[in-house]
Amino acid sequence: MRPSALDPLFATVTTLEGVGPKTGAAMGPLLGAPPGQDVPRIVSLVLHIPHAIIDRTKRPGITFAVPGEIVTLNLRIDRHEAPPRGPSRVPYRVYGHDETGEIALTFFRAHGNWLERTLPVGDQVIVSGRVEWFNGRASMVHPDHMVLESDADALPLIEPVYPMAAGVSGKLLHRAARQAVQRVPDLPEWIDPAYCARAQLPSFNAALSALHDPNEATVVEPTSKPRLRLAYDEFLANQLALALMRQRVTKASGRAHVGTGAHQKAIRAAFGYGLTGAQERALADISEDMAAPDRMLRLLQGDVGSGKTIVALIAMAQAVEAGTQAALMAPTEVLARQHFATIAPLAEAAGLRIEVLTGKDTAAQKRAKREALANGSIDIAIGTHALFQEGVDFRDLGLAVIDEQHRFGVHQRLLLASKGQRPDMLVMTATPIPRTLVLTLYGDMEVSKLDEKPAGRQPIKTVPLARAKLPALISRVEAAVAKGEKVYWICPLVEENEDLGLTSAEERHTSLAERFGAQVGLVHGRMTPAQKDDAMSAFKTGDTRILVATTVIEVGIDVPDATIIIIEHAERFGLAQLHQLRGRVGRGDKPSSCVLLHGDELSDTATQRLTVMRDTDDGFVIAEKDLKLRGQGEVLGTRQSGVGAFRLGDIGVHADIMQIARDDARLVMETDPQLTSPRGAALRMLLYLFERDAAIKLLQAG
Repeated sequence: MRPSALDPLFATVTTLEGVGPKTGAAMGPLLGAPPGQDVPRIVSLVLHIPHAIIDRTKRPGITFAVPGEIVTLNLRIDRHEAPPRGPSRVPYRVYGHDETGEIALTFFRAHGNWLERTLPVGDQVIVSGRVEWFNGRASMVHPDHMVLESDADALPLIEPVYPMAAGVSGKLLHRAARQAVQRVPDLPEWIDPAYCARAQLPSFNAALSALHDPNEATVVEPTSKPRLRLAYDEFLANQLALALMRQRVTKASGRAHVGTGAHQKAIRAAFGYGLTGAQERALADISEDMAAPDRMLRLLQGDVGSGKTIVALIAMAQAVEAGTQAALMAPTEVLARQHFATIAPLAEAAGLRIEVLTGKDTAAQKRAKREALANGSIDIAIGTHALFQEGVDFRDLGLAVIDEQHRFGVHQRLLLASKGQRPDMLVMTATPIPRTLVLTLYGDMEVSKLDEKPAGRQPIKTVPLARAKLPALISRVEAAVAKGEKVYWICPLVEENEDLGLTSAEERHTSLAERFGAQVGLVHGRMTPAQKDDAMSAFKTGDTRILVATTVIEVGIDVPDATIIIIEHAERFGLAQLHQLRGRVGRGDKPSSCVLLHGDELSDTATQRLTVMRDTDDGFVIAEKDLKLRGQGEVLGTRQSGVGAFRLGDIGVHADIMQIARDDARLVMETDPQLTSPRGAALRMLLYLFERDAAIKLLQAG
């Protein structure tokens, strides 16, 4: 049960003065409402903090007001000038002066009676707003605030600016937020007291008050103490929820999978290459986890070409040696078949029985493979998520490997973890992810990192090139094709779009086909799977030498003898995507190159991106730069991955405190796993406040 002290915060915002049903519903899209409701709760308003500040302390006098700047003026009202009666576009003007000059306060569609009461002739008033100058005369259109000098205390000198939505004014939101903060009870401290003192953090209530009722302009900056406090609270709630989930999953029915080493040794011999130090370290981690009685939950993070697949196969061999089965789940059928083609010869050389299950199987094939899985005559199964659906039963699944390309979230991992025999789990991702995002997305997992390239991998020379040099580039492609090389040519669009002015894949295919004829293939997302397979197959076999494509080829396609990739309108792509695309070449033993074809005018961000790509091929360095350039929300596709779900913390700015929050959460799990101590009770409140109460349900379920 939610602690009753929090009940005032879980009432709807319509219980606040001045917030009716219509306004409450308008706040829904802005603040987020509970499932099945359109009106948000007070807690969502409390945690909806300002992103900027309006400083109304500047009082330069009328004559010295800078055009477009917000100022506060102390005026004597001289006269009112009402527009003529009847329909009129002429505004209502009120003239006033100070010791430096005169100003017109301008109002459109105004009520004269109200203005006469608010701005009485002959009285001293204080007005605040943006001053503009027309023909040497100062004007303030619709001042933000107008008060009599005797009511000066009613004017907010430092005013918060909130993210907005249609139907909700800034003033109303501020007024409601101040009321909401007053509903926050005096809560026990959930942050470790030593850290709180060392970091000089205010209390939760004090931080909220400072942000919603600011008295200095710097309070909304990400590095202010109130912002740091609330960011840490949010990160701690996130990491504690993941730690609780990890505790539940790893302790549930774990088994030791101790291998004999026989199959693993045979696979290494058949592989024929030595493994890198990073691969050996990852395998040592995985082997130790699998041999332990708790369930393994590990992320294998490696750049394109770092050798994740052989690591996964050796891990699966250990599961088979321990008397169980293994499964590898890929995000698409194409990648499942590609994994099978890579793995099958090595597995069979080691005496392992391996099968691939895809939608292309006939009904009879599907039935036969399911029977073989159920009776244990298949050691390793490869397929898509269909592997873990109803009707597919393993005799004894010991290890599940998920090649996820960051499309498989925490909830799906929980679902898979509960399947049948509760297997050990190894998640692989080829997307280099900044360390802070790893904690956010995979905080429930241990992490192994492949940060070395296998021997024999050729470096990829990357060259930014202006579009003006396109004719010379096409001549270079002609020479490469004549020597038997293969070329990818990437375009951002499938078909022409006049508004964007970009070369589409279809246009580029047509223009290149005029010069190269049938040697040019085309693949894009609007083709059927069969058409895409045919186009890729023709490129692989060499029937076509140039493949014009959209980013559909970004993930997983393997053509080792492709040595050149040209990315047209490269300035339109993000760093992570450019890096993934570049990874399509450099997969064989020949030197490869990547040409970043760009327009004449580049923004600062685009210039930085292309420079980073030219200077490094380290995916982890690129991922960190991408996070800094784009911010947390856009990296990895925001909402669906849960990355953009932080309201108060910014992992681009607050990376260091995310790590501290993770360490603290893990310490809590070691010292108070059921959250029964006084601090544990406070942490339960934190989880409810940040709507991570699903983690508390895991506790209650034991």
